Amino acid sequence: MAHAKKEKPMGKRLKDIRTDKKLSLDYLANETGFSIDYISRIEKGTIMPPVATILRLSRALEIDSGVLLKKERDKADKKKADGFRERTEDYTYQTLTPDAIHKHLKAFKVFIDPVSDHKGVGYQHEGEEFIYVLKGKIEVTVGDNKNVLNPEDSLHFNSSIVHKLRNLSSEKAEMVVVLYTP
Repeated sequence: MAHAKKEKPMGKRLKDIRTDKKLSLDYLANETGFSIDYISRIEKGTIMPPVATILRLSRALEIDSGVLLKKERDKADKKKADGFRERTEDYTYQTLTPDAIHKHLKAFKVFIDPVSDHKGVGYQHEGEEFIYVLKGKIEVTVGDNKNVLNPEDSLHFNSSIVHKLRNLSSEKAEMVVVLYTP
């Protein structure tokens, strides 16, 4: 049997940090606004949360988001030729700033499946977000305002306002997303 050190899944790391800090699921739910069921499903590894969720959980746990994104960073280093991508329900993302531990800016390449939108509620996280579309046609709804972005279009907005992304095109959309978290 190989004795290579295997990195714990992100959900397991989340649960270990929460329990080490003696924090309840109820506490974490109140600090993030996520339901206990949602956080529990992340901890069990049944769902992979989007980056914004990881950032909000990290802030509530008072840890650097790099701790929860570590697996992605390590795999990205191992698979730089392919470019590692983590899958959530409707999209994949790749960390572009794997060494941005203790930094306020984090950049990701995001790929959204054709004619899809993120399931569930919109995203909301403290700070700012900048989106630059590489391929596809993206609808970014910020609060009640709908913005349609084509390739080479960008949008910079207050990410503490609920926002949702949707791919309006029949091709997989690609964009660079930069998050600033204070």
